[in-house]
Amino acid sequence: MRRLFLLAFLFFTLSAKSQTLSPRQQFPGLFEEVQLSNIFPDNKTFVDAVPKYDPAVIMKAYREEKGKQGFDLKTFVLANFDMPVSHNSFQTDIEAGIRKHVDTLWQVLQRRPDEAKPNSSTLALPNPYIVPGGRFREIYYWDSYFTMLGLLESHQTKVIHNMVENFAYLIDKYGFIPNGNRSYYLTRSQPPFFAMMVNLLEKVEGKKALIRFRPQLIKEYEYWTQGVGTIAPNQATHRVVRMADGEYMTRYWDESDQPREESYVKDVDAAKETTQPLPQFYHNIRAAAASGWDFSTRWFDASGKLPTIQTTDIVPVDLNCLMYNMELTIARSLDQIYNAKLAKLYRERAARRKQAILKYCWNSKTGWFDDYNWQLKQPSPIPTLAAEFPLEFKIANEEQARLVAEGLKNNFLKPGGLVTTLNFSGQQWDAPNGWAPLQYMGIDGLEKYGYNALAKEIATRWLKLNIRVFKQTGKLLEKYNVVDTKLTAGGGEYPLQDGFGWTNGVLLHLMNRYHFDAEQESKGLPENQN
Repeated sequence: MRRLFLLAFLFFTLSAKSQTLSPRQQFPGLFEEVQLSNIFPDNKTFVDAVPKYDPAVIMKAYREEKGKQGFDLKTFVLANFDMPVSHNSFQTDIEAGIRKHVDTLWQVLQRRPDEAKPNSSTLALPNPYIVPGGRFREIYYWDSYFTMLGLLESHQTKVIHNMVENFAYLIDKYGFIPNGNRSYYLTRSQPPFFAMMVNLLEKVEGKKALIRFRPQLIKEYEYWTQGVGTIAPNQATHRVVRMADGEYMTRYWDESDQPREESYVKDVDAAKETTQPLPQFYHNIRAAAASGWDFSTRWFDASGKLPTIQTTDIVPVDLNCLMYNMELTIARSLDQIYNAKLAKLYRERAARRKQAILKYCWNSKTGWFDDYNWQLKQPSPIPTLAAEFPLEFKIANEEQARLVAEGLKNNFLKPGGLVTTLNFSGQQWDAPNGWAPLQYMGIDGLEKYGYNALAKEIATRWLKLNIRVFKQTGKLLEKYNVVDTKLTAGGGEYPLQDGFGWTNGVLLHLMNRYHFDAEQESKGLPENQN
């Protein structure tokens, strides 16, 4: 009996370990050959494939067969792996309208709780969830908050609760929320919107949401602040940077110094052009992926070229605003259990972070909130929509908010909405592209300071663009060209994706917020316009 118990324990231990090994770790040599051979145009295809047999069996067969005459790599892979399939192909009825389309998409993009498959890269989740769409077959961390905004409008509160529970499960299991529920994402997170999700859920479930998810909020905070108290000024470790005057701020970081498995060829090719040591370059590439802004001249030096990427040298203003919100949310959660002493500690941390954001990220010369390069000890020269975040979280004073609103109106507002940066670099998080989450954060932040007319104008332009493209194509897209609205968005490491979780969510939220009648769009008039 004891021997059977030990065998069972060993089996489950090995099975659990296989769930956290990435495809490159499971299939050394085979992985590199497949990704570099271009037998699948998208490097994400192979890392999402599910092995039909134990990796040891596949690797043994590969070593035996690869040197034989007539060996065909693609045939071998197809014989040993189940290829990922897209589940979100469906026939759109454009005439039924965009609201019907979004209602249908909630069903199309929803996934059932995952069945744990041995050696799959999928990290199984216990509850149903919504995926973005297209090649993105798993949950994505920050995408999900903006998707939830639309689910709330659709009264799909159970789905929101299930998704928050899934993120809490990931925090409990792995100590943080990965970029997505894949083993190859276990080295990084994404913009920390979990506190925002809990605050959204609180609107539906009341204070019990703060109590339920307080342990996970604190645990995620500990992940983002790992290393506080261990470094001197002008040093960084993991996600923590200690500034010159001793303040602690946060940066993006990925623990791996290797090419991203899901973009292996892109990273290997880009590395050929850099002068950085390869481990440093890959850390910077991966940190940009952790930011969600992959890629943008925001992370490059003055040349604006990818080989100069320096993400880990940058203290991002938006990330630190999210951390400020996390600290305040934790404090409110502690209020619910009458732990005034600990709540006061988190509010003091939030107050210190707010002062650091204003000190290092407010650029009085340009009237803009910038990222800060802690290595060069100077603001980033690249103005971006990240400047919206101090308004969203009420960090800016009235004069700073006025100047940001003025800058948004004069420089960033284009025919289709807000452009991400002012640089036409060919990167997808630069001009001419606009993205749903950044439209929402800008609109919501402006309204908090009373700039309602500008917020409504941004929303109207974005909604008109989304609806016009839907009427032409039957699709809601991942991103849009807001500068020339007759053209599709470009840039990025993959073709333009449709679906699309956060676009659907923000679209539905804004239509309801501004009483926008999509059927009247052809006349260019929002409903109830005075």
